[in-house]
Amino acid sequence: MDLNTPKNYLSLIKNHAGLLSIAFLAVFTGNLGQSFFIGLFQAPISQTLNLSAGEFGSIYSGITIFGGFMVMYFGPKIDWVSPKRYAITLLTALTIGLLMLTLSPWWALGVLGLGLLRLCGQGLMTHLGSTLAGREFDVNRGRALGFVGLAMPSGEIILPPLTALLLVWLTWQQVWWCILAIIIVSWLCLFIFVDWPNAPHEHKAAADKRLQGSSPLRELRFWLLMPMLSALPFTLTGIFVYQAQLTESLGASTTTYALALTGMGMIRFPMALLGGRWIDDLGVNLIARLYLLPFAIALLGAGLFGGNIGIWILMMGAGLSMSMSSAVSDSLLTKLWGREHLGRVRSLRSAFLVFSTGICPALLGFLLDADVHFQHILFGMLVFVIIAWLMAQMPIRQAHQQAEA
Repeated sequence: MDLNTPKNYLSLIKNHAGLLSIAFLAVFTGNLGQSFFIGLFQAPISQTLNLSAGEFGSIYSGITIFGGFMVMYFGPKIDWVSPKRYAITLLTALTIGLLMLTLSPWWALGVLGLGLLRLCGQGLMTHLGSTLAGREFDVNRGRALGFVGLAMPSGEIILPPLTALLLVWLTWQQVWWCILAIIIVSWLCLFIFVDWPNAPHEHKAAADKRLQGSSPLRELRFWLLMPMLSALPFTLTGIFVYQAQLTESLGASTTTYALALTGMGMIRFPMALLGGRWIDDLGVNLIARLYLLPFAIALLGAGLFGGNIGIWILMMGAGLSMSMSSAVSDSLLTKLWGREHLGRVRSLRSAFLVFSTGICPALLGFLLDADVHFQHILFGMLVFVIIAWLMAQMPIRQAHQQAEA
């Protein structure tokens, strides 16, 4: 059946299980380089590499920002390198990085391994999966991106309890090796038994020749769109990092925060599927104008009400908006710059997100040191979200016009 024949989720998965499995596993593999997973091992990693908590944090921030620049270089290659070769390269580099981190007796090699995990996991594996889902589908793009988007919260739900269970019997290094072994076996099945798509260009010169107009970095619409696409990761990074100050300022309990965080993860599953369907049925332009509304209301409600109810409002609103953000972002980028160049544009967007999430903790730390109340910070975040939404209206209209052309 045609990739671009409208389908519901069941028929989409049935007829394109191979392609969706590749994209889903790529995003799921990216969890190995995500902060929530590495954070589970922060103490033993620091002890093994003889680093203090502050030194670990500084190194982690440095390699994260450096990884953002590397994504700008390696990310566009998915436009002309075969996806299968791209995946094999990333899996090999990620495996080398993991082994360096867990086996190296020298801190420099361990840090290099951690950098490879961040770059190939959180950066490029996630980029590979989302790019394939956005590029290979047309009328079903929203549903495909919605389904693939489930891979990230799946990792957030599965990996922490699995890690806790394995640590009862194994060392932290052995836990990494076991999880990596499971992932490698899964990839080998896909390499052997699944038909892989081709790259849209045969080589870089062809990609450069077919790229119409100027670089996205020289286009006003790119810079107008990026603040809206960065609004959620930018603000939520600060909220997650300073959760202790948030709960204290709002007069909420840490138990409520933990429960609300779990609720946020659970609500992302049905809403990611619904969001993908709405993008296909109603159009990405309408959903792009509405998907930040739950988070904006949540910021207002949390700032006004405070307390435990404020935490629940904040987390539920964030979950509703987060569940649709990836599908909205990739669909908009595809509409504006074309599927053939999604790898290039998406890598720039990914780098932009990395830089913005690196700035927010420092900015909020400065405000908190200046005794700014967290409720006022939430209101400031709301103002930023509104301004970012207003700036994005012009590129959203352009995406709508290009879809009708």
